Amino acid sequence: MDKYIRFDWAAKRILRDKANFGVLEGLMTVLLGEKVTIVEILESEGNQRLEDDKFNRVDIKARNSKGEIILVEIQQTRELYYLQRILYGVAKAITEHIKLGDKYDQVRKVYSISIVYFDLGKGADYLYHGQNNFIGIHTHDELKINTRDKDAIKITTPADIFPEYYIIRVNEFNKVATTPLEEWLDYLRNGNIKDNTTTPGLSEAKEKLRYLQMTDADRHAYDRHIDNIMIENDIMETKVIEGLEQGRAEGRAEGRAEGLAESRSDIARKMKASGMSVEQIAQFTGLSLEEIAKL
Repeated sequence: MDKYIRFDWAAKRILRDKANFGVLEGLMTVLLGEKVTIVEILESEGNQRLEDDKFNRVDIKARNSKGEIILVEIQQTRELYYLQRILYGVAKAITEHIKLGDKYDQVRKVYSISIVYFDLGKGADYLYHGQNNFIGIHTHDELKINTRDKDAIKITTPADIFPEYYIIRVNEFNKVATTPLEEWLDYLRNGNIKDNTTTPGLSEAKEKLRYLQMTDADRHAYDRHIDNIMIENDIMETKVIEGLEQGRAEGRAEGRAEGLAESRSDIARKMKASGMSVEQIAQFTGLSLEEIAKL
């Protein structure tokens, strides 16, 4: 049975090249329910190829054939204020792609796709979708806007303009894959791709993302990447919880604070021993650079 490269690794190393756009296009086509063609991968602060494979987040920003912006983010470990950061990323994408002095008709719609491998709140589904709609308080009708475009009246809804958000909770998927969306989730979670798949993007992935096609150097780097993910997940999922539970068991605010502080220090020591940079350790644990240096 073929072994396929994880999607986060592929997004970091492979899928940014035009020859491999078909994989990303397939995922977006399945999610959005319409054919998506990527024209280019756009540069931004969080959209650069990172050599440090311990970095637990992958970001891709693309422009589709309609001129819309698509943000794809893959997040491996828990992060505080995650929803706020998604909102900031969308707002930043909008402002990055309108020039000073442009009219507001140059604002482009943004799709934000978050693929998360941690427990993001409560909810039974593995896919959530949100967008802006304006509904009458008394009439319950949806507001539609009349605009004039080339001497013609054009009716638009806020949903035509405002961002849309998709959150894929990978770890919540536990079904037998029968639909294109379920096949994508089966790949994202379990690395499975059906031999006879016709799902957009996955047939391309079968050819592009085979583990055994990698060079020895890339295979070694990929295996190290998987080890790092396992280490991070183990540290972040168990030690933080242990610290919080220890504090709660003591039944005092001081106990909770001490338990969490001790857990963070323990996490930082293990991250430091695994070779992570102090900046990344600070991001994950909330400790200062000075505190980390003393460990």
